[in-house]
Amino acid sequence: MSRELVPRIVVAAQKGGAGKTLFTIGLLRVLSRRGLRLAPFKKGPDYIDAGWLSRASGAPCRNLDSFLMSEDQILRIFSLGAQAADMAVIEGNRGLFDGVDLEGSCSTARLARLLKAPVVLVLDCTKVTRSLAALVKGFQSFEEEVKIRGVVLNRVARPRHENIITRSIEHYTGVSVLGALPKIKFPFPERHLGLIPWQEYQAEEDLFGILEETLLKSLDLDRLLEIAQEAEPLELRKETLWASSTELGGVRVGVIRDRAFQFYYPENLEALEALGAELVFIDALKDKRLPEIQALYIGGGFPETQAEALSENHSFLKDLREAGEEGLPIYAECGGLMYLGETVSWKGRTFPMCGLLSIDFEVRERPVGHGYAVVRVGAENPFYPVGRLIQGHEFHYSLPRIKDPRKVRLVLEVERGFGFDGKKDGAVYKRVFGTYTHVHVVSTPLWLEGMVKAIQEKGSGKPWGRALSLSGGVSKSNFKI
Repeated sequence: MSRELVPRIVVAAQKGGAGKTLFTIGLLRVLSRRGLRLAPFKKGPDYIDAGWLSRASGAPCRNLDSFLMSEDQILRIFSLGAQAADMAVIEGNRGLFDGVDLEGSCSTARLARLLKAPVVLVLDCTKVTRSLAALVKGFQSFEEEVKIRGVVLNRVARPRHENIITRSIEHYTGVSVLGALPKIKFPFPERHLGLIPWQEYQAEEDLFGILEETLLKSLDLDRLLEIAQEAEPLELRKETLWASSTELGGVRVGVIRDRAFQFYYPENLEALEALGAELVFIDALKDKRLPEIQALYIGGGFPETQAEALSENHSFLKDLREAGEEGLPIYAECGGLMYLGETVSWKGRTFPMCGLLSIDFEVRERPVGHGYAVVRVGAENPFYPVGRLIQGHEFHYSLPRIKDPRKVRLVLEVERGFGFDGKKDGAVYKRVFGTYTHVHVVSTPLWLEGMVKAIQEKGSGKPWGRALSLSGGVSKSNFKI
């Protein structure tokens, strides 16, 4: 380890919905256009915002999650992303001090303290003026170890509005106002889980252009860069997360990644590659056949918004269904789980899906499961040993209905969260495993071990699953988290 100066800031807010994500997207766009090598991070279990941050910066966005990860693990992931970057930008979630308990555990503030990063606070200025100075002053003293170095005003109505807020904050708190952003008149891409994933949005360059123009007019970028450079030296971990190995050498692992399925942590894919696997990316909307693979990983996403196109790709669905029936190991999370079911119903229409799992899914107007999840493995399955505890998160609007209990076993016992019904999660059929619980390989290395185990035990003569002879499983010496 070495103590190094990594220019960095944490972008936070007084509440969720204050505009920090759009500000962060615009900031990353502006900085990338200046030629800076950026390391974007998103606090908490978020895929959609992280996808936009990655798109805006041109670099992988990594999640830092204090609930799922230890402080040491967070520092390792931060080091992995920041070691070759000119600047790191970490977007928080909700309000700066909002956590999971009275002490503010897992808050953005705690993350800023761990990373020794100065905070830039985005404030929603709708229908408020001088009171924001009191808010900033309270934020300064609430946890004094958290260093609020700058404020960005958002949704400012007019110059007089901006002037009184700026003067009040700087006079009473000494914190610099770095800029004031107007109410931007643009149809921002939002839906039931927040922003629409950039993969589905056809006008992201227009959005980037408007945000870039607004920030260049309204933001003191030089002062913000100075604040980033004032961050304290931080111990960076030089070693990689995984030592290279050949335990999955020659194995082709399919990953469905398209407009319907985009929710993957970079580390999950990197972990498979570190063990020697070749990742084969698949488009379930366009590809007509399932390629030759020895396992399949389907992440979360929005199959309901792409349901018609997914259901019309008959040849691909047929290949996938036959592969699952023949014993192809398939691991599916949330949206991937829905895709493996019989039907998905949304907004009065019902669409046939793969049919491997005898389950119908109804997408409702309000969240069914939302937040961190803790499940215990209660029965035999292709991926996880019985008795082990798994931590993850869920965010779904769909409610499942098992049609034939003889064809679907639920093997996870819910200790926190909702899963299928508040009690069970984890649908198993043959070597197919579908769950609402998203896992991160850093907090759940058992997932990687399970992928190796499922591939090792696979033996099929079909084109999508040749017999394998692997030994040893995941070596702890290869897995450093």
